[in-house]
Amino acid sequence: MANNDDAAVLAAVGPRLRALRKERGITLNQLAEATDISVSTLSRLESGERRPNLELLLPLARAYQVPLDELVGAPQVGDPRVRLKPIKQWDSTIMPLTQHAGGPQAFKMIIDATRSTPEPRTHEGYEWLYVLRGKLRLVLADHDIVLKTGEAAEFDTRLPHWFGSTGEAPVEVLSLFGPQGERMHVRAKPLGASSGDAVPD
Repeated sequence: MANNDDAAVLAAVGPRLRALRKERGITLNQLAEATDISVSTLSRLESGERRPNLELLLPLARAYQVPLDELVGAPQVGDPRVRLKPIKQWDSTIMPLTQHAGGPQAFKMIIDATRSTPEPRTHEGYEWLYVLRGKLRLVLADHDIVLKTGEAAEFDTRLPHWFGSTGEAPVEVLSLFGPQGERMHVRAKPLGASSGDAVPD
């Protein structure tokens, strides 16, 4: 039943994107220029020939200035509790945690053990990763490292990168993704730090 629900949600993304674009009076060429996604990819995405994924939906959400949930499915209203809507994408389950458009977007990701073959890619943006449970393999340019529970990494996504499981077990990750040039700033100083200690930027 869950797989059928996921398929129905994904199938509705294309028509929703087309309706939103028509409502805004934007051409495919204008949208392609705003998102750096090719016209052919946008057209296939709207027609349902291209499966939506996070790297396509994030630039579209920013371009339309709407929450990611609005592109994937209408959010529930009238209830102040946060209801996570998992998105199944290949070997990962992604839960958007951010309810606003623009700025850094937060996600909790559960990556299956089967996602262990690196496929580096590049795109605009800056990403911060924190391992909640398990081991995360991160391939970044010429570096190939394993992050353990409690460890974090941040990087410019214009560098070839890929992250996934080591192949031993699933891994849970907190991801913060922001526009190009927007990095994470830590303002709080650890307890016990002296006045001369540096605060991470």
